Amino acid sequence: MPRWRAVTVRVWRPVVAAVAGLLLLVSFPPYGWSWLAPVAVALLTVAVSGARVRSGAVLGLVTGWVFFAPVLAWSNLHTGLLPWLLLAALQALYVAALGGALAWVAPWGARAWWWPAVTTSLLWVAQEAARDRTPFGGFPWARLAFGQDGSPLLRLAALGGAPLVTAGVALAGGLLAVLLAEAVRAWPRIRAAADRRAAWWAWWAWCRSARCWVPAAAGVALGVAAAAVPAARPAGAPVTVALVQGNVPRLGLDFNAQRRAVLDNHVAGTRRLAAEVAAGRAARPALVVWPENSSDIDPLRSPDAAVQISAAAAAVGAPILVGAVLRGPGRGQVRNVGLLWSPERGADTAQLYVKRHPVPFAEYVPLRRLARAVSAEVDRVGSDMVAGRAPGVIDTGPLTVGDVICFEVAYDEVVRDAVTGGGQVLVVQTNNATFDVAEATQQLAMVRLRAVEHGRDALMASTVGVSAFVDADGTVVGATGFNTDAVVVHQVRPGGGRTLATRLGYWPELVLVAWAAVMAVGAVVVRRRQPAAGRRDGARG
Repeated sequence: MPRWRAVTVRVWRPVVAAVAGLLLLVSFPPYGWSWLAPVAVALLTVAVSGARVRSGAVLGLVTGWVFFAPVLAWSNLHTGLLPWLLLAALQALYVAALGGALAWVAPWGARAWWWPAVTTSLLWVAQEAARDRTPFGGFPWARLAFGQDGSPLLRLAALGGAPLVTAGVALAGGLLAVLLAEAVRAWPRIRAAADRRAAWWAWWAWCRSARCWVPAAAGVALGVAAAAVPAARPAGAPVTVALVQGNVPRLGLDFNAQRRAVLDNHVAGTRRLAAEVAAGRAARPALVVWPENSSDIDPLRSPDAAVQISAAAAAVGAPILVGAVLRGPGRGQVRNVGLLWSPERGADTAQLYVKRHPVPFAEYVPLRRLARAVSAEVDRVGSDMVAGRAPGVIDTGPLTVGDVICFEVAYDEVVRDAVTGGGQVLVVQTNNATFDVAEATQQLAMVRLRAVEHGRDALMASTVGVSAFVDADGTVVGATGFNTDAVVVHQVRPGGGRTLATRLGYWPELVLVAWAAVMAVGAVVVRRRQPAAGRRDGARG
């Protein structure tokens, strides 16, 4: 083999894997080219095809790193490089495991054309299931499903939640990989044609063959079937809701030092809304939603903060769902809550949601001594946040909201519990002041998926943006700018029914992961039966 050809054989796989990571990146917000996600999946599948297990893991690592490092770049804006690099590297390891697993199971179904598509789909779901839960409760950010807010595949969320959307995207990518592989096999025959006319007929003959049209037809059928899934239409009478985005004096980690100014901003925004209502230029809301950290001064302990919030609620004539930080219950502990504040009675502690899934190393520090040895920055988290236990179901009077706080929107069970507990409208209270617009738009994409998944109108209220309402079919209404103050008023329809995804819960993911496990175990048997000479982890190169 010529030297240049040997080098090409060694280089093309990592190059294709890197391109897969780049395409996966731009399929997510803020770029939003969701149709590129299946292409990225296809390229990783092609790169791993025929590779050894160890090589497959390395190729997966390349894709994972090229994807996660930039898509999580918002995490280093105010914390330094080390936490960002560690987080990106940890997430990339899961994609490395995926690459190794794809190479591992390849021999089992090598004779079936559909095998790469099915294995890619199932193993991608299994990889995300592990990443979503480990370590320290997992980090589900940037799942394939969360980049499909502009894709017809988003409709699959109503049938099986985020895991089924991920399975659909990966299946589409696997089918495309089959097509690419068959095209590569057909290329020598086309190239060897005597003239252009003969080459054209050779290409046409390949297109008409089952190896071409069957996977192509399967991919088209998948897209058509997903688009045909009906969108939920909540049947409740419209309720007017307002969200207030008060903004902060300065972006960054000194957000807590600005807590009085932030509270004043949200009070002022609510008073402006009250003036608009009094002048007849805006409808009076039945509920006003403030974002996470809108009152980092504990209003149950600070009379001054309580007076300000009560005055805002009285001015607008509606209860306010306040995002507050409460001290306690123990020394050095705090709680991140959604607290209903009535214009007549003040704080209604019976309607209180305590965040169930605090973020490790950001809202509490596990293994603090060990973490401090890695970076002294962990001591910026001076108080450990205590997790709540009850779902975020808050009865505001006119409607019952399912409340989740910030990153909790990424966790399937947290959102589902808020719906099955009685939430008629989904509310996401978040604080993006320590991040950037990329992180905010990625989070809004998750809200769109949750609205479709559970057939609920939803809203995201952020301190600095992006805030927006989302209809049950995933349509975004009234999206605000980033790092601005804004008030948005919109009518939402309470929903009481349950989609198939809501009723099934974790079962679709469990079934998909179980099949992935069966394939992995089956590959063990197949590999043991293969002759040693032909079982060297796949083809060379």
